[in-house]
Amino acid sequence: MKARIQSLLPSRERLHDMHWLRWLAPYLHHPRLWHINRKGLALGLALGVFFGLLIPVAQIPASATLAVLLRANVPAAVASTLVTNPVTFGPVYFGAYKLGEWVLQAEPSAASPRSGADANAAARGGAATDGAGGSWLADFWHWITDVGTPLVVGLAIVASLTGVLVYLAVHWAWILKVRLAQRRRRHQRLGHARAQRVRRS
Repeated sequence: MKARIQSLLPSRERLHDMHWLRWLAPYLHHPRLWHINRKGLALGLALGVFFGLLIPVAQIPASATLAVLLRANVPAAVASTLVTNPVTFGPVYFGAYKLGEWVLQAEPSAASPRSGADANAAARGGAATDGAGGSWLADFWHWITDVGTPLVVGLAIVASLTGVLVYLAVHWAWILKVRLAQRRRRHQRLGHARAQRVRRS
């Protein structure tokens, strides 16, 4: 199981080559940051998902920094920030805005996105919904400042709940996997013992 997980995560060399993480290089030598165990993996994935959902920029440096401080698995923290990408960005942020609007009981903003596709276009670098040009980052920042508090509240709720659920899910999945493996080995030993008794009889 550990080998399979390791193959899915970015290598130590790849992380050391990331210019965003070069300033962390002196702190990346602790073995617990690379070792795959239940707590380190669960915490690393939870941190990556949390920052991946919460903030649109600097997700990798933020998740890696906190992973170093909390001794979580750094590759897992970095890889799981990809929970938001050009495909999922629009629906996630649109849904978070609607959730924040519902929690705050706010009136819909005139600048609120009409659909997840609008926000997704901005995330991919496309034109804003009003046809204005400019970089995707400028369009995105304009959109963020327009929708304001509901989006921030919605993202905080979504990121926190998802991070906790990921942490618990990894813990439970790991425990279940270990127990199933122990049960399988126990059955194999019992089967082997029975076969030996039959041969002796």
